[in-house]
Amino acid sequence: MAGKKNTTPEQQQYQQLQQKHEKKRPVLKNCIKAFFIGGLICTIGQAISYFYIYFFNFTEQSVGNPTVATMVFLSMLLTGFGVYDRLGQFAGAGSAVPVTGFGNAVISAAIEHRTEGFVLGVGGNMFKLAGSVLLFGVFAAFVVALIKTLLGIWGGI
Repeated sequence: MAGKKNTTPEQQQYQQLQQKHEKKRPVLKNCIKAFFIGGLICTIGQAISYFYIYFFNFTEQSVGNPTVATMVFLSMLLTGFGVYDRLGQFAGAGSAVPVTGFGNAVISAAIEHRTEGFVLGVGGNMFKLAGSVLLFGVFAAFVVALIKTLLGIWGGI
């Protein structure tokens, strides 16, 4: 236990009692649920990709953007109806890690702050969580492109 040096004997006794009565988390069960729900979300994304390829003549190289946009839109729609939140409670990271988790994060923050108005509430808080994802994603893409460019100049790639 961290911080035992600064705790009183009563606090240490309470921490031991707390650990004794703490409910054990079903880690393996949670991992299995996350795996299957995440896989289901990816399967739906693959089905949407095939839909765009067969009905709208997209190629495998060009189908990514409309598929991602559709998946994010669907997750935002399901979040608005309260379905995606229940899915997230059940699946945990299985629903948060795919791109649908991004849509959920954006809309959840917007819904939470809608009472503050559209500009300061929704607009000001919509990208609270997702903003850092966007920032670091763009920065990482810049660094990777810079490294690739420098290697191309120096290595003749």
